[in-house]
This record gives sequence, structure tokens and C-alpha cells, in this order.
Amino acid sequence: MTTAEFGKAVRRWRDRVSPETAGLPAGGHRRAAGLRREELAMLAGISVDYVTRLEQGRASNPSAQVVEALARALRLSGTERIHLFRLAGLAPPGPESVPAHLTPSVQRMLDRLTGTPVAVYDATWTLLTANPPYTALMGDPSGWRGNQRNGVWRNFFAPGGPVRHTPQSRRDLETALVADLRTAAAQYPADQRLRRLVTELRTHSDRFAELWDSGAVGRHEATRKTIDHPLVGTLMLDCDVLTVAGSDLRIMIYTAEPGTPDAERLALLTVLGTQSLVG
Repeated sequence: MTTAEFGKAVRRWRDRVSPETAGLPAGGHRRAAGLRREELAMLAGISVDYVTRLEQGRASNPSAQVVEALARALRLSGTERIHLFRLAGLAPPGPESVPAHLTPSVQRMLDRLTGTPVAVYDATWTLLTANPPYTALMGDPSGWRGNQRNGVWRNFFAPGGPVRHTPQSRRDLETALVADLRTAAAQYPADQRLRRLVTELRTHSDRFAELWDSGAVGRHEATRKTIDHPLVGTLMLDCDVLTVAGSDLRIMIYTAEPGTPDAERLALLTVLGTQSLVG
């Protein structure tokens, strides 16, 4: 890896991305038009210290997941993304890998949904990006690392969270997640990260192993979810999952019925989420 060149490239591309372009408030006096390090760190889901060390050439060998997250946060083109992988000494992901690149059209859609909680996952339910309203609603994922960013892993090993489940809804969700992961494993058999994830889940979760070995079949349906939020109380929201044809991205969107107390609480959360970014 050419650490100095990698850092220079990240800094150069960070300087050209305005906060408005990245869906962030400009907020206060800025010495430059581009993203601040803490903003890039938040968008990429890595620490500010790590971004600093990368830019200064003091950190080497970033993982493919980190490089992909930086490429996404910096809104790199396909050619630029490949270049960043090569600067990191990594082979760019090929067609045998689970797609993790946000297409320009998906990014534009996220840019327009500034008042709606939206998160984008890959085919393995690994979180790629979440907008400020989603973070305000579901919690800040910026500190999650490795398997913590995977929704299947979190549901089997860290099933807390603000969504209220009945025993049946929990079973339905687990079955759908396992079925989705099985489909991804069949479609991307050479993806090493996916193979490791399945192995770890089968080894450490009896429930996952039971569902996996039984060939459980399920699918995600549009659902109405109850969310217990510590700041605004209980919300009843519609949750839809859209699949992007050709890239296997999953877009999760939460909405409230207009004119209801739930819509008012969701609007308040959106404001709170924006304020937390400015602060």
C-alpha cells in the first residue's frame, strides 16, 4: 500500500465534497467547502482518529470494508473507487463479491429523502449507510465495527434495540433474515466475508444453525412497527424494504401516516437528528 498516496487521495476527495452534497447541514464557520474529518468519519462509520491517521499516512492496510465505506462517503465514481482500492493494495471487488457500491441513482434518492429515516444494506444485511433521521430513530451505528454492522448478526446476538417485537414477529424476522442470507450465499459463493459470517453464525447461534440447516424459507413483508424511543416515546411506523435490481441493495424506509401523532414525533426526531450533527 502507498500510504502517502492513499491519504492524499482521501484528503483531496474529502475537500471536493460539500456537506450539502453529502446530505449534511453546513453548520457554522468552515475553513473549507469540503467535509470535515469528523463528518467523513461519521458517513463512513469509522473513527475520526483513523481518518486522521489514514490521511497523514500513519495507518496502513485498511480493510476492503473500510475502503468501500470511504469510497461511498466520498461519492467516488466507479473509476475513482477502483483507484482507491488499488492505492490500498487491494483488488477491487469483482462480480463474485456481494455488491456494496451505492449507485448514483440510489445516492440521489437518499439525497431527496432528508426528512425520512432511510438506511441502505447490502445483500447480506450489512449496513452501508444511514441518513441522520434513521440514526435519530434507530440509534447511531457509527461505532459499529465488523459483524456489528450486519443486521443478521445483530438480530441473533444483540437483539435489543428500539423495535418492539412479539414472539411471532421475532420468529418471522429471523426466518426472513436467514432466508435472505441463504440466497446471498448461493448467489455469491466466492465471497469470503459472507462465508465467514455464515460460519460464525452457525457456530455461535443454535437458533441460526437450526433455521439454516432446516432450509427455512421466508421473506420480508411491508410491516407496521412499534418503536420505543427514549426521547419522543412510542411511534407506530410503516417499514418498507425496497430491493435495487442489479445491485442487490436493500433500502429500508420508515414512514408515518400524515397528520398523526406518530408523524409529529417522527418530524421532531428528524430535527433532533440534524441538531446532533451540527453540535
